[in-house]
Amino acid sequence: QLQLVESGGGLVQPGGSLRLSCAASGFTLDDYAIGWFRQAPGKEREGVSFISRSGRSTNYADSVKGRFTISRDNAKNTVYLQMKSLKPEDTAVYYCARGYGSRWYSVQSYDYWGQGTQVTVSS
Repeated sequence: QLQLVESGGGLVQPGGSLRLSCAASGFTLDDYAIGWFRQAPGKEREGVSFISRSGRSTNYADSVKGRFTISRDNAKNTVYLQMKSLKPEDTAVYYCARGYGSRWYSVQSYDYWGQGTQVTVSS
């Protein structure tokens, strides 16, 4: 059964750090690019970061550049999102998704999604 399972979310103070994990099963991770998205209450789901199949190409939303780092370990079938200098506006449910399209920032470019993990940045 194909699955993507996010973990690592939680409550953190502004300026803090979290590392999210996206564990894949039921398919070969290194055959696919992976994207991270987030959705805050009342807002549309937005692209946060993307990593190519090999890991040599990455993309970031302007709002997280310099603070977030995406990486992958294909041997462990896992993609990571290291988040530093977190801000209250980073509060959202974070999702990973399996990519197949060309526009990394578009939800239409992904075919399978995890259930999400909540990240709350608050003092």
